[in-house]
Amino acid sequence: MNSAQQAAHAEHVPAEVMVELESCATQDAHAVFSALRTTFSSDREADDVPEEMAGPGATVWTSTFDVSDRKAAAEPRRLSAPVVVSLQGGYWAVDELCRGLESAFAVHVLGTAAGDQEKEVELRLETR
Repeated sequence: MNSAQQAAHAEHVPAEVMVELESCATQDAHAVFSALRTTFSSDREADDVPEEMAGPGATVWTSTFDVSDRKAAAEPRRLSAPVVVSLQGGYWAVDELCRGLESAFAVHVLGTAAGDQEKEVELRLETR
C-alpha cells in the first residue's frame, strides 16, 4: 500500500462500525443486519443470511458497516425478543449507526465505554 492509499484508508476507517449480535434468534439477527444494510454499506452481501452454528456455546454474528453514505431509512422490523447489540467504532460513526437503527427498532442504550479515538456502545433493540 502506498502513502496515498494509506491516507485514503485512514480517512475511511472512522466511518466503519463493527456490529456484534450474540445469543439471539437467527431471524432476529437477520432482521437487524438487513435493516442496517438498507441504510448503510456493509462487508456482507445483501443476500447473506445469518446461520446458527451447531455445538455448545452461543453463536456470535458480526458485520462491519460504513456509515459515511447513508442510503434509505429502514422500515420498522419485527423481533421475536429484545436483541442486545454491541457497536464499536469512531464516535461519530457509532452515533450515526445508532440513529440509523432508530428507524427500524426501539433503541435503548445499556452502556458505553469510551476510548481516545473509539467508543463501544451496548444497545437493546425491541420491536417498535
